[in-house]
Amino acid sequence: IRNKKSFFPLRIFILIALSFLQIIDIQWKLGMAVSSDSCRSLKYPYVTMTLKVAEPSGQIMSKSFEMTIPQFQDFFRHFKEIAAVLETV
Repeated sequence: IRNKKSFFPLRIFILIALSFLQIIDIQWKLGMAVSSDSCRSLKYPYVTMTLKVAEPSGQIMSKSFEMTIPQFQDFFRHFKEIAAVLETV
């Protein structure tokens, strides 16, 4: 999971991506990490998102990524702001 500092430019990434990609589908699921190879007890919730987009060439691609709950809330807030701007265009 990315830390918040590296996740900050998400708003810019979304604006650039939306300028030439068509979003076909967004899927998300909530998970709970309970253990890993390097840590026996993690117990933190996370969101896995999968974006399916069409490139101008028509090629479909999917990109999956994980976010902490605060990162997901930030992503959602930015996405709502961008959607509001796009409605005015």
